[in-house]
Amino acid sequence: MDSAIYLASIFLYGLNQTLEVLLINSLIYTIIKWKTAWWKHLFNFSIYSIMIILANYLFIFSNGNVDDDIHAKNLLPYLVSLTTYFILNTILISFYFFLQQTESSIQLMRGIVKDKTFLVSYLSTLLLSIVLGILLKEDTKLGLVLFVCIAILLSVAFNEHFRLFQETLDKANKDTLTGLNNHGYFKEILQKEVDAAKASDKPLSVAILDIDDFKKYNDLYGHIQGDQLLQEFGALLQNEADSANFIVARYGGEEFAIAMPNTTRNTAYSFMNELRKKANDTYYNGVERLPYGCLSFSCGIAECEKETYSISELLNKADLAMYAVKNQGKNLVQIYNGISEYSVQHSLSLEKELEEAESQLRIFLSKDVYTYRHSKRVYQYAVDFSRRLHLSEQERKTLILGAIVHDIGKIEIPRDILNKKGKLDPHEWEIMKKHVTWGKEIISTNKKLEDLIPLVELHHERYDGKGYPYGLAGKSIPKLARILCVIDSFDAMTTERPYQKTKTFQEAIIELRECAGKQFDPQFIEPFIAMIKQLDESAVASGPTGTVLTV
Repeated sequence: MDSAIYLASIFLYGLNQTLEVLLINSLIYTIIKWKTAWWKHLFNFSIYSIMIILANYLFIFSNGNVDDDIHAKNLLPYLVSLTTYFILNTILISFYFFLQQTESSIQLMRGIVKDKTFLVSYLSTLLLSIVLGILLKEDTKLGLVLFVCIAILLSVAFNEHFRLFQETLDKANKDTLTGLNNHGYFKEILQKEVDAAKASDKPLSVAILDIDDFKKYNDLYGHIQGDQLLQEFGALLQNEADSANFIVARYGGEEFAIAMPNTTRNTAYSFMNELRKKANDTYYNGVERLPYGCLSFSCGIAECEKETYSISELLNKADLAMYAVKNQGKNLVQIYNGISEYSVQHSLSLEKELEEAESQLRIFLSKDVYTYRHSKRVYQYAVDFSRRLHLSEQERKTLILGAIVHDIGKIEIPRDILNKKGKLDPHEWEIMKKHVTWGKEIISTNKKLEDLIPLVELHHERYDGKGYPYGLAGKSIPKLARILCVIDSFDAMTTERPYQKTKTFQEAIIELRECAGKQFDPQFIEPFIAMIKQLDESAVASGPTGTVLTV
């Protein structure tokens, strides 16, 4: 409501007296709120000064006359001044929330600005400046009394509006039991943190932790006491996360997740291990009957890398590490490092998954035999090449499965385009390129194959950033997709296609070397060539080079 007073003062008494009123009010407010940071008081005084000065100058510029009365002839200058004040207020307050750099503050501000009820209420308070000017002219004492009454009522309405909006926001983003961020909102925040970490090349780690033997605790004491334990443990997590500027959430049931910006996996390990010890040493009602005689949790940690494809991949790695801890006896923290034991609890055997992937591939037998045979050859190359690389068993399995289904999206491409003799026209080429997106959609319907999505969608990205569908470059392309790009391109070069002549193995090897660092990640070229030479020692003759063009 102070804005209405400042504007009325501009219209009746001019700029100098208004700034004096602002200074006196700011000093009084600073004394009353002396615990508030000094820079916030200074910021508040500064934005009011800017709004008042500019509103005054535009009032004068639009032919407004400062007078002891409110005149109808000043209607346009009044509106110009009020509009200027409102726009500046919105911009400067938004800037304040931006400086706060908290997701909740920014989201709150966006929601308020978009809320029509808020806009109407705020504009009403500005119009009160004109009402106040009229009241002061007609009867100063009565005018002040009426204005104070209206101001109090509007302030109550504003506070209730803010309370209801914050309450609605909390219900959407917070877990109702613990008050922590909920699963959905945590993933939104994590996506932004991952994007920021990749853009700034700063570390980001994620931890997923699960309270050990929580089901036994519930069986012993009932769900009400179990909920109490979750609340108390959640409070501990929130307190520790706040002290380190981390983001914590209840991930589901007795599982919790923590996002740790600017934190390497080793630093995250130290933090989570200290937190685990603190949980062990903190007494919670009834935990003495649990196997460890205290509250304990199992935790897995994963660090975001340039080639991390999605937050689902990052969370899955932390989850796998956490389940490995469970298998080792619980009450431990472990960093994900790709060892094979992680996949034991979460996937079918390689043979069963190969059978399931190949069953999807057989559909090509009735439409495009070439794609079927190409996929089988790429699969065999992947089997052989994966033995030569330093891949974990999980990575090796993913590469092999991805090799089988990498072109599954071509099932959506019309037969006349797939089998066209000669070069594709631009429109047909655009359709052909969509097979990676359609393939992703097909694979996404089978949760067991979701680890293959990066290989299906990104195997035509180029190391120099000139590939499709996103133009990713370097290590922002997942490692397995970079490997598959080499294998897929080699087979495409050395196999007859409707629109491309075949190359000898030696010609293709020359092409691989020429395109190292351009189309292909150079670190995989020589190991792959060594494998090819071993498979076909007769590939020694030199020949002309050409352009690598794969589909």
